[in-house]
Amino acid sequence: MTKTINFTIDEGLLERLDSCAEVRLRGRSAVVREALTHYLDRKMSEEEAEAIQRAYERAYGPGTPPDELEDWAAEAVWLE
Repeated sequence: MTKTINFTIDEGLLERLDSCAEVRLRGRSAVVREALTHYLDRKMSEEEAEAIQRAYERAYGPGTPPDELEDWAAEAVWLE
């Protein structure tokens, strides 16, 4: 299900958006949805990395977790 929303955007950013060939082909809404999806995915990855760092520091004290812990994020189940 989709929902129509309104939001404010800087005029210069809107001009940049509209000058993009993909926007003209697919439409503003499709490109903005994709951009928001990428932003939220990246944000979640950053939050997961921070959660791993906090858990490591609680268990082992300050420092950087070993590289092999980076692969654990994909396997972990995060409680909300």
